Amino acid sequence: MARPILLAVDDDVSVLEAVVQDLRRQYGATYRVMRAASGQAGLDTLNQLKTRQEPVALLLSDQRMPGMTGVEFLERAQLVYPDSRRVLLTAYADTEVAIRAINTARIHYYLTKPWDPPEERLYPVLNDLLDDWQGGYRPPFEGLRVIGHRWSLKDHKVRNFLSQNHVPYRWLDVAAGDEAAELLKSSGLDPDKLPVVLFTDGSALVDPETEALAARVGLRVQAAQAFYDIIVVGAGPAGLAAAVYGASEGLRTLVIEPMAPGGQAGSSSRIENYLGFPSGLTGAELGRRAHTQATRFGAEFVTQRAIGLRIEGQYRFIQLADGREVSTHVVLLAPGVQYRKLDIPGADRLTGRGVYYGAALVEAVACKDEEVFVVGGANSAGQAALHFAKFACKVTMLVRGDGLSATMSKYLIDEIEQTSNIVLEPRTQVLEALGEERLESLKLSGPKGEYQIPATSLFVFIGAAPGTEWLPVSILRDDKGFLLAGPDLRIDGKLPDIWKEQREPYLLESSVPGVFVAGDVRRGSIKRVASAVGEGSIAVQFVHQYLAGF
Repeated sequence: MARPILLAVDDDVSVLEAVVQDLRRQYGATYRVMRAASGQAGLDTLNQLKTRQEPVALLLSDQRMPGMTGVEFLERAQLVYPDSRRVLLTAYADTEVAIRAINTARIHYYLTKPWDPPEERLYPVLNDLLDDWQGGYRPPFEGLRVIGHRWSLKDHKVRNFLSQNHVPYRWLDVAAGDEAAELLKSSGLDPDKLPVVLFTDGSALVDPETEALAARVGLRVQAAQAFYDIIVVGAGPAGLAAAVYGASEGLRTLVIEPMAPGGQAGSSSRIENYLGFPSGLTGAELGRRAHTQATRFGAEFVTQRAIGLRIEGQYRFIQLADGREVSTHVVLLAPGVQYRKLDIPGADRLTGRGVYYGAALVEAVACKDEEVFVVGGANSAGQAALHFAKFACKVTMLVRGDGLSATMSKYLIDEIEQTSNIVLEPRTQVLEALGEERLESLKLSGPKGEYQIPATSLFVFIGAAPGTEWLPVSILRDDKGFLLAGPDLRIDGKLPDIWKEQREPYLLESSVPGVFVAGDVRRGSIKRVASAVGEGSIAVQFVHQYLAGF
């Protein structure tokens, strides 16, 4: 298979030659470096590469070129290779243009001339961008094959699990052609028992449980040790931050996560207001980066579900879904929250068969040229609507309020208003989801009364609820299930009777000493990625203080 391509574009021959030489010196062994002397020549090259189905990882273009500027080239190149990383090379005077291009051409970075020395000013930036591209790149004919039905909840869960864990796979819909049927027949598999995961060695898993699938694709499902200094439950932004800081500071750290690093944030199509990422990043990218960082420091991850917590003296035991236990001195509870279910007729029956909770990005391509409906008016709904607009012919946002200004960040509102195929329907509610084998229509209530419309895909973002019912009653929570910690433990100025320590609880400590809480599951938390990362980070400092008391 051809090596992925790096394409440099500049009308100045000497500058172009310097760029090409720097790229080849650092990346020549892994990537193929190509050049173009104008924006139009660059587009012609990209169209030829697209015809040959060759991968393009990076586009590096100068801004000041006659006939077509670098921004114009990158904007048009995005239509040909939307997943390529786009970098603009500018003079210092053009930095304002470059910053605007983050929105218009969706460039990922801009570099000012000169970039010498490249070891300091060029390669670190490109290394980061190329790592991101590799993280989402799916080479043809490589990885697993999943055979299933688009309107199957089991099939949706398998594909979603593989996607969130960055496992390359190819999906074959049994209703979309003969290839799936032929593969099932040649493998001796029953076409009525789906989904099926086919592996490159010829083996298969039929309707696999998450743990079995995780083990087969190389994810760890059992802890390597019986005891850890800290066990983190949940690998969302808070849990990942705690894993990074705990492991980097020498604590034996175990992270328990039933799905994939990133948590609910990991399903976000784009996070644009996270500090240090001016062009934004996907939740999956953030989860992958943090997971890699924590693993490099020695944190251990297991794909398991925590189903119980018991306390014995100074030890805390986490009970896992497979019947095993792991012990620790300290537990950090960061399981995040789950999207609330739509309480209407038909929603439960059609979940995974047209009704989805969260971004469900794995379904985006399947929605190509269809109309997609999004319920909700907060940031997560706005991010999803913008992502689906790239595939669907129309995205309709159903919002209970008068508009978006009270619940959504302005930058998202501006982008939605500028996206021609997103339509906002305010003061509108979903009354019923209709369909037999899959979602076929929705019954709505709005300013024009009750009415029914055809629909195949409904994505729901109507708030979130904590899944804390597995915890013992000694871990106090509010009436909605959110966990109490630190000052929130005081009722009428008094600590609960269950608190037996002579000291005050630490800021993020629960009603059980040595059990800490961080992220969205904590009552009163700010539902933002940055705040969850902050809580996970500072929780480790309280862990050190707690352990120092032994």
